[in-house]
Amino acid sequence: MTEPTSFGARLRAHRERAGKTRVVLGGLVGRSADWVKALESGRLLTPRLPMLLRLAEVLDVSDLAELTGDQSLPVASVTRAGHPGVDNVAAAMQRTTVPAGEPTPVGVLRGLVNQAWTLWHQSSTERTAVAVVLPGLLDDARRSVRRLEGTDRRAALAELARVYHLAQLYVAHQPYPELVWLAADRAMGAAQDADDPNAIAAAAWYYAHVYRSANQVDAAELVLVDAERFVDREAGAEPYARWAQLQLGRALGHAKAGRAGQAWRAWDAADAAAGRLGAGYAHPWLMFGPAACAAYAVTLETDLCHVGEAVRRADSTNYSALPSRTRRAGHLIDAARAHLLRREEVAAVHLLGRALRESVDTIRHNPYSRSAAFELSSRPGTVGEDARELALAIGVEG
Repeated sequence: MTEPTSFGARLRAHRERAGKTRVVLGGLVGRSADWVKALESGRLLTPRLPMLLRLAEVLDVSDLAELTGDQSLPVASVTRAGHPGVDNVAAAMQRTTVPAGEPTPVGVLRGLVNQAWTLWHQSSTERTAVAVVLPGLLDDARRSVRRLEGTDRRAALAELARVYHLAQLYVAHQPYPELVWLAADRAMGAAQDADDPNAIAAAAWYYAHVYRSANQVDAAELVLVDAERFVDREAGAEPYARWAQLQLGRALGHAKAGRAGQAWRAWDAADAAAGRLGAGYAHPWLMFGPAACAAYAVTLETDLCHVGEAVRRADSTNYSALPSRTRRAGHLIDAARAHLLRREEVAAVHLLGRALRESVDTIRHNPYSRSAAFELSSRPGTVGEDARELALAIGVEG
């Protein structure tokens, strides 16, 4: 089969390979289906670099040359930034030998892991904060798993899974996708070895994120459904919250695939469970609760290209109710995404500025915020000035 040579033909091939309609692709980049059709037919010229980057991110294209046929430009060089501490974390993740020494008692290990998660949620530079402790924490947990026995070993395995979840969050949105897959796989293996349904549910939540990011939404759904079989939601608040978060994960996958009815049925189940857990409930490290469900509703509407409803939900969501800087920043970025799809650039820049004040690291490493700042910095007037300041703060040249 002959490879497509024009930009339009390449765009269509990648769109069809990603399983997206013109309506969906246009909505995700803030344009119409007719605009996508005009690009594919050659009636419109190749877009400027900011829009090319956005198309590449949505279609999971790693190099703009795959779309344009011109000089190579890795998309990650603009949309993804590496953290200075990543080499040390990667070395600890990839180490094949278990460090010498005595095991850390399970109670002490759990306390150390809890402290690391607190750093992640409460610091405005969460990657910098956890990069200091992650290598040692990985060594401690792996050493304990190797040297403890019985129920203590199973408990240590569950803690090791939590450390790998944190490692996954740390390496996400950096130009090292193999480390993200490694962390997700190691976490699921540890949770399964622990034979702990709650740990398996958390591992499925994080593994599903990786699959969705790779546009493998059906694989994400399978992981979540498989984990759901192990969780007894009637056994108390903890397993009930884990079960509900699996429903939220399913909702995110269905929305990304454009399955609105299934997405909202799964979200309704999660939101109802969150309500029964209590208006002020938030899981201590997974952060599931009513506030999280409300914020993720914006994500669903945006991914489903229901732009007006996404903006309405974004404007009525109480982001301060999210007890995590990283979560507040991430969801504010999603709110900006909703406004930018409606071409409300002033609101989008304002929300990105709020996200920056919540967490420098979150906005600095988020692909959408980086590409949006890059694009908006070329605008004239106040929007462009504010976006250029934002781009400077997160390390993107406008």
